[in-house]
Amino acid sequence: MTTLTGTMRLIRLGLRRDRILLPTWIVAIAGLASATVASYTAMMSDAAQRLATATYAAGNPIARLMDGPASGTDLGAMSMVESYQVLAILTALMSAQAVVRHTRQDEETGRAELIGSAVVGRHARLTAALAIALGANVVLGAAVAGALVASDLGLTGALAAGLSVAGIGWVFAAIAAVAAQVFATARGANAAAGAALGVAFLLRAVGDLLGHVADSGVQVISAWPSWLSPIGWGQQMRPFHEDNWWIAGLFVGLTVALAWVAFALASRRDVGAGMVPARTGPAYAAPSLGSNLGLAWRLQRVTLLTWLGGLVALTAVFASVAESAEDLVGENDQLKEILMRLAPGATVVDLYFTLTMALIGIAAAGYTVQVLLRMRAEETTGRLEPVLATAVRRRSWMGRHVSIAFVGTAAILALSGVVGGAVYGAMTGRWADGIGGLVAAGLANAAAALALGGFVVAAFGLVPRWAGALAWSALAASLVVGQLGAMLDLPQSVLNISPFTHVPAIPAEAFSATPVLILLGVAAALTAVGMLAFRRRDAGAVA
Repeated sequence: MTTLTGTMRLIRLGLRRDRILLPTWIVAIAGLASATVASYTAMMSDAAQRLATATYAAGNPIARLMDGPASGTDLGAMSMVESYQVLAILTALMSAQAVVRHTRQDEETGRAELIGSAVVGRHARLTAALAIALGANVVLGAAVAGALVASDLGLTGALAAGLSVAGIGWVFAAIAAVAAQVFATARGANAAAGAALGVAFLLRAVGDLLGHVADSGVQVISAWPSWLSPIGWGQQMRPFHEDNWWIAGLFVGLTVALAWVAFALASRRDVGAGMVPARTGPAYAAPSLGSNLGLAWRLQRVTLLTWLGGLVALTAVFASVAESAEDLVGENDQLKEILMRLAPGATVVDLYFTLTMALIGIAAAGYTVQVLLRMRAEETTGRLEPVLATAVRRRSWMGRHVSIAFVGTAAILALSGVVGGAVYGAMTGRWADGIGGLVAAGLANAAAALALGGFVVAAFGLVPRWAGALAWSALAASLVVGQLGAMLDLPQSVLNISPFTHVPAIPAEAFSATPVLILLGVAAALTAVGMLAFRRRDAGAVA
């Protein structure tokens, strides 16, 4: 017996467990890359327009901060500059969650101890988790490259783009492996990986902001902080422009180094423990924990405050560059024509805020999904049964979690609208238009997010085993269809899949109560179905 005994069986087990989740991630990310190229093909078919857009993006500090370093006027290069950060963030999350799920989460639920009682080597679980995550990223890189080739882009650039996406996934799989050894909970490990992702984004943004424009006028030479970030490395590969293959060595080197650290730490700790011990709680519980609502709030408050702070700050950044967006669209007649088709007669700023709040609305739906799936986590870890063994009724327990998720979603979007409108008002003096329009847009998008939340509740009640995969798949479909569907001229039947398609285009259009009320009705109906189904099934059911 060696430290790797049983690795192959654990890989097969892990692939069996992730047979829905990982393919969903891969298809969604590759589909997003393909959709971005298609939208750029529609908007930037003219070489003069591409030159004007690339020159503007290279010289505008805000554009460098938000999108990354401009890399010429090739259609593929511009598409990757626009989409790489989103692709990288999604890939990093996929990889980190996969590793934590098969390492630290298994230790929390007791699966690791059960597996360890068989003929399994000490490092077999960690090796299997890394093999699954690294392999998934290889498949993802190939899928992204294939999607770009299918979009009539060059093979060499497509392979470089696929490698840049896979590389970020390798690095964050290794980061998650280290975090799973350091922290004693899956939540702590995921939070550490998320913090590392935030630092990588910040370093990249600072490096590009401090960079300078090359003599060509359409390329940004990033400053040194970008080279401290894995996200920066992916962008410095510059697919379809320079194709810097040697940067792949940075991804591989850091992944190997971090994996070595993870294995070294795994040899020095007990199963179930972390290098940083779990913090002990107070000797006496807070009085609020004596109520069902107090317990639900205690479990959800950190998640709510984190999403609230992040999305409010993001909305403020978007609002601060609204005037720059008007200048950019003004230089691109084709882009202006496409936007005007979304809401004829609207101003460019109103269209910009409509699209911005739609994006914030879908992001807030991510909070909704995450919070509602916490109910499934409480069920699978066995923490639900002791609660239901008391005088707590199922309807009451579930209702408190749903209430926090729904009220929190509305609060996030309303406050995002207030702050974004205040920033825009402070810069332009249009306080009423800014705050009123953005708050109305935020609350309208909240109705769509709640409809998606109702779907999650129904999935939890009816098919709990598939609730996670269905919920995240629905969110990914809403993102792709809602953001790019109109630009890609998709059939209306496909557009209708996303609840965000039915949201009034505020502030580009006047508010309409009918679609909002319908979405709220759908949310209420699906929530009722889920709660009724949960009352009639066994707690801990896997069907």
